[in-house]
Amino acid sequence: MMQHNKPWESYRKVATQTATPGQLVLMLYDGAIGFLEKALTGFAYTDPAAFNQTINNNILRAQAIIHEMNASLNMEAGGEVSANFRRLYNYLYRRLREANHRKQREPIEESLMRLRVLRDSWAKMLSNGGESRAASAQDSLAAA
Repeated sequence: MMQHNKPWESYRKVATQTATPGQLVLMLYDGAIGFLEKALTGFAYTDPAAFNQTINNNILRAQAIIHEMNASLNMEAGGEVSANFRRLYNYLYRRLREANHRKQREPIEESLMRLRVLRDSWAKMLSNGGESRAASAQDSLAAA
């Protein structure tokens, strides 16, 4: 009998392998949002180790996603749209670094708010205009 110790990992692997570039961007936004929500739970811990680890580890994961999205921008093809995304991603990355260094909620909450707006706009664009418009807005992931 085959055991599935981690069925969610199998699902995620298949989902990312079969997703369109626009869907992948949406998944990245979802991931960053999820990690920042988990980071905020760290503020409830009274144990200093749990407090620091929860905040630090989840902010670092969100930053890794933001860094990857930033690095995937096609600056030549995307023009001003890519430049705007680059500025925003750089800003979010800096705010999260500040939040992690100082262990402050406010920069995490601000970043969450901005990422949720981006995520919701991205989802709406995918549902309304289809994949091609979404791909051109993010300038498609360079690897896609």
